[in-house]
Order: sequence, then C-alpha cells, then structure tokens
Amino acid sequence: MSVPTVLENILARKVQEVAERSARVSLSELESLAKAADAPRGFAQALLAQAKKKQPAVIAEIKKASPSKGVIRENFVPADIAKSYEKGGATCLSVLTDIDYFQGADAYLQQARAACKLPVIRKDFMIDPYQIVEARALGADCVLLIVSALDDVKMAELAAVAKGVGLDVLVEVHDGDELERALKTLDTPLVGVNNRNLHTFDVSLETTLDLLPRIPRDRLVITESGILNRADVELMEISDVYSFLVGEAFMRAENPGTELQRLFFPERGTSISGSTLD
Repeated sequence: MSVPTVLENILARKVQEVAERSARVSLSELESLAKAADAPRGFAQALLAQAKKKQPAVIAEIKKASPSKGVIRENFVPADIAKSYEKGGATCLSVLTDIDYFQGADAYLQQARAACKLPVIRKDFMIDPYQIVEARALGADCVLLIVSALDDVKMAELAAVAKGVGLDVLVEVHDGDELERALKTLDTPLVGVNNRNLHTFDVSLETTLDLLPRIPRDRLVITESGILNRADVELMEISDVYSFLVGEAFMRAENPGTELQRLFFPERGTSISGSTLD
C-alpha cells in the first residue's frame, strides 16, 4: 500500500469518525468543555524561547504504533513516558490520538498532560473544526495541520478555529509546493518539515536542509523524522535548526527520557534519576 493510499484511507476514516463522535457529543457541548479546560500552556512560546537560546527545543512523541512499523512500544504507559521525557529535557510533548492506524487514544493525551507541566500537541489527522474544538476540550495546547491532507480553504478554516479556542498550530509540509501553500495560507510561527517522503517512505534530512532557505526567519523550523544520532542533531544545529520532533527513536529505547537526554543533552550525563521507567 502506497503512502498516499494510506493517507487517503486514514482521511476517509476520519470523516466517519467525526460523524460518529458528533452524533454522541454535539459541537456546542464540546465548546463548553473547551472553555472549561485547563488554560493552554503555550506550545509555540515554549519552543520559540528554547530555540532563541540556541538550545534543542524537543517535541518528544508518545506513540504506540504506526501503519508502517506496527507496534513500536509494548511497555506503553503515557503518564510514565511523559514524566520521563520531562526529566530528560523535552520542551513539549506530541501525543498520537488516532485509534485505527496508530493505536492512539484521547485518554493518552489527557494522561500524559496530567503527568507533567509540558505543553502538548494533539497529533492526529485534522479535517474538521469539530476535531479542533475537541482537541482543546481534551486539554491539548496545539494541533497539527498536515498540508497534504487539506486544501487551502480548509487549512485556513481550521487554523482560525484553533486560534478561536486558544490553540497553537503546527503546520506540516513534505516538499516545496506544500511549503509555499503553508506560508501563503497560515501565519503560524511553527513550520514542521517532515523528512519522510510520502511516496517512498524514505527519510532524508536533506528535505529540511533543502527547504530551509525558503522559510522566512520569523518562522520556527521543526525538523521531523530521521533524527537518530548526535551527528544528525549537530547537522541541524550547524544549519541553525534547533527544534526537533522525535518519536520512534525514543519509543524504541528502554527509557525514552534517558535516550532524549543522550541524544540532545549529552553534557548532562547518560541517565536521569527518579524515572518511573528506570
């Protein structure tokens, strides 16, 4: 199954999912829950402040499985992973909530956020304003908008809804055409460059490096996928990229927070004390 086909299947399922969920909980009910939720923690602000100091601003991902890799982590306790990431030096968390393809859950986001003080992005396939309001009701601080999954009108609509409920937006691009659309349509400071080719599954950090000159300096570039070792981190930092979204490399480690610290903050040592995953 090709990647675009996987994406098409996921998006078709999302249409069904939104219909099912909105039949159970109305948009107006969700809006009330969103207003009653804990105040946003400032996802974009946290990343921008860290990157401004030229320190790694790491969005650490909590992900049990993926369509291409199957189950990535058997010992999956979101609250413990969140605490481990916080101790390891993460700036923010990313939590997968897609059920059918990533074995995620809304509860995982709630559990992770309750266990730490870090801002959290709801990592899912956003196609409808309902999901945006739902994200805030769950306690999310930011949402992901994937350019390859949206047309420009829908992208702008979802971003406006996010702003209205106090959510930051991370827009994700895979190539130059998507980047151009994102920059034209959205004013979010957070631009994620996914280094995974949607057609071949191949991962190359050159994707970030190639697009970098085309991204205005007032946007924060977040490199996604393919950061596996210190050399990868240093390659990005030399290019003035200090924000990273990393999932699988951490999820496959016995202690995700220790792996985060080893990869991004080696000067702090090779273990973190007091972790529930030790």
